[in-house]
Amino acid sequence: MSSPQTQTTISPHNLQPLVTRTYPSESELDAKIERAAAAQKQWSRVPLKDRVAIGRKFLDEFKAMGSEISMELTTQMGRRVSPVSQVPGEVRGTLERATYMLDIAETALTDVSLADTDKPGFRRFIRRTPLGVVLIIAPWNYPFLVSINSVLPALIAGNTILLKPSPQTPLSAERLVLALTRAGVPPDAVQVVHLSLPLTLFAVQHQLVNFVSFTGSVAGGQAVEKAAVDAAGFKGVALELGGKDPAYVRADADLDYTAAELVDGAIFNSGQSCCAVERIYIHESIYDTFVSKFVDVVKGYKLGDPTLPETNLGPVVSVASADKIRKQVADAVKAGARALIPEDLFPAAKPGTAFVAPQVLVDVNHTMDIMMEETFGPVVGIQKVSSDAEAVRLMNDSPYGLTASIWTNAAANPESEVAFLALVDELETGTVYLNRADSIDPALGWTGVKNSGRGISLSKFGYDQLTRAKPVHMKIKTS
Repeated sequence: MSSPQTQTTISPHNLQPLVTRTYPSESELDAKIERAAAAQKQWSRVPLKDRVAIGRKFLDEFKAMGSEISMELTTQMGRRVSPVSQVPGEVRGTLERATYMLDIAETALTDVSLADTDKPGFRRFIRRTPLGVVLIIAPWNYPFLVSINSVLPALIAGNTILLKPSPQTPLSAERLVLALTRAGVPPDAVQVVHLSLPLTLFAVQHQLVNFVSFTGSVAGGQAVEKAAVDAAGFKGVALELGGKDPAYVRADADLDYTAAELVDGAIFNSGQSCCAVERIYIHESIYDTFVSKFVDVVKGYKLGDPTLPETNLGPVVSVASADKIRKQVADAVKAGARALIPEDLFPAAKPGTAFVAPQVLVDVNHTMDIMMEETFGPVVGIQKVSSDAEAVRLMNDSPYGLTASIWTNAAANPESEVAFLALVDELETGTVYLNRADSIDPALGWTGVKNSGRGISLSKFGYDQLTRAKPVHMKIKTS
């Protein structure tokens, strides 16, 4: 068990200590922040094209680490090491997001000219300037994918970074920063800081920290925001929080395709994704057929040691998380839900371990936590609906709003695409998908509403969040 001065990462699959890190003292953390602030003055003077060139060198450095990352990440947070869709997929996705943000950097960060409307003798433009020191508090579930959303664009925009990783994935942050410094980012411009809760709040409130980007729980986001509000001065806070993401399967959906895709959307990474599909609404005319197909796909999963190639479902992150998930399922069943997956199909899922059997619950309703509160595990509730209107009402009946997906045969039925676009306007959510889920396109950005947070990462708007507009108004002729 970690002492107040250290943190120890426990491997979920064998519950053994993996690595320990020592926290800095408050004065040591203060010195790190001061070095970051001093480095930012120099880093922001590096021409943008040179910062982008360093970013492209980072791509090569990070790609070269791929073979080391796989087992390292698996032992930290339990995701299965194979096939390519899991840990190597995170490396690939990180590179794809980084490449896109580098490709658009010069366009997104260039001065906005107003020459077309300038009066004679005047020149006006808007410059994007860096914020300063950015504290990024990253989660454990996708430590590279989530971190890169803010770390790289913040650096390219001329900020310096303090990266505070989850205690579950300290090695991932260290590896990301190693790749950046090898590529040419000055060491003081991007630093890993392993922090206790009091030290994290100290960093949030530090006068030299100009912006905070937090990804994690709603409670964690509230604590970060309160700390920022209580600090002297004013600083920006971006919050990417929880989700209880819904899917709606319309009557004309391709059921074989949709069932397989939604199982993946619900169970990938053991359901530990902020945008995992956690509740599904099915049109009554196809309900029984869909549920049968969905259950058949789930029964084909193999739960076990994530380091073994035959495993395609690993543990959740901790025994505490597993216990919380099991309780949510048990409470739903006690309230009248039916569990469709026999527990004996997954013998690894034993009490006292982090292994949780996938589960499909029917006869659910919105009085149950399983349909209202984030599960963050390989469990999904399925509810019958009679119309688009009922589906949208239930999808919106949530404290969260990160993503939502609609499944309908738009290719064969043009009216289904029209219906989808009408539903887009009704849904209270960040991203709306058609016939896919749990996927992030860096060109579209990433955002949420309600308790899923505020702010935006990725896309050109991600650069806007990490800079401020500085209007420049020049009167050139004075006589």
